[in-house]
Amino acid sequence: MSRRAGAIPLTFLAGAIFIAACVDIPTGADDILSIQFDPLPSPSVVVGDSLRDTLGFVKPVSFKAFNFSGDEVSNPPVTFSTVDRGIRVDPAKGFVLGDSVRSGARVFADVGGLTASVMVSVSLRPDTIIGSNDRDSLSYVLTDTVSVSNPLGVRVLHVGTTDTSSVAFYLVSFKIVSHTDTAFAQLVSDAGTQSSLDTTDTGGVGARRIRINLKKLTTLTDSVIVQALVKYRGVNVRGSPARLVLKVKPK
Repeated sequence: MSRRAGAIPLTFLAGAIFIAACVDIPTGADDILSIQFDPLPSPSVVVGDSLRDTLGFVKPVSFKAFNFSGDEVSNPPVTFSTVDRGIRVDPAKGFVLGDSVRSGARVFADVGGLTASVMVSVSLRPDTIIGSNDRDSLSYVLTDTVSVSNPLGVRVLHVGTTDTSSVAFYLVSFKIVSHTDTAFAQLVSDAGTQSSLDTTDTGGVGARRIRINLKKLTTLTDSVIVQALVKYRGVNVRGSPARLVLKVKPK
């Protein structure tokens, strides 16, 4: 028997039904289509302590869930977990406790069958900071318009009963205190982006460069003074704030 013109093969129809079922998207106001973690309160949690914000307050990890329309869904049921060593996670509240030094451990949030993750580092407790290239100079020629210094910074240390160790993955903040005109001097990262925060490397060093707009120089020689601050539980550690000095001078 010949097939009628325009007739749809059964195999095609079955495939179309299968595809439609696979791409069925929930569109209700409380139906969650996507989730994402909020920025961490701090890039690391200290061994033996809970994750804290920059003011020293204990804070959980948090996330946002969105429906089909892109609206945030309030208070969806969630389970937090981890499969990595170095941290423990409260499954209901999202509080994170550090138990061993790690460059990164994942925290997972499971919401309605959707899973997202965020990476948190685990640091030793910071006790002390010392200068790391805390005095330097920047030489320029009169035809220059902008010049960038070498990194100026501090080394963050953990003082134990028998030895002293570098504190990696810990937040250091910087502030220019001698020049308030950001058109003259700016703190920048190694990539050249404006930034007043750094996370210590494996040697415990956190640093920022200083970008100088030489058009704003009012004298041939000048200095830029920077404060580097490291806090634990909201309190400055020994040596913080540290004073970093960059001398700007002609060649």
